[in-house]
Amino acid sequence: MDVSQNYTQNDVSGLKESELESRALIRTASSLNLIKDNWETRIGELDEALEKNRKLWTIIASAMNEDDCPQPIEIRNSILSLAMFVFQRTMDIIANPAPQKLEVLININMNIAKGLSGNAENK
Repeated sequence: MDVSQNYTQNDVSGLKESELESRALIRTASSLNLIKDNWETRIGELDEALEKNRKLWTIIASAMNEDDCPQPIEIRNSILSLAMFVFQRTMDIIANPAPQKLEVLININMNIAKGLSGNAENK
């Protein structure tokens, strides 16, 4: 394990679940934004960034389907619908890549992260 991995693991060990989720969403949004802003030189990173974002949203969607999910059913259904949109947009970007198509994924991740960090502060 290199020093940066060790730091990252130690950095997040004391965080609440919502804070971890928020950081993961921000991290994937930042990767997508870097690609969007540097399309010509970073397009080769697009598939990996989209895959990481898809995996993150798969985890989020799976959590909404858990029996012990604390979220109200309306919130769970909204998050599941949002996840389906993210998956569909991801497939669209893979089929027809364009930098402006990344903006909606970036905005979704940042807005959900903002909401999660607000919830973490209130607990």
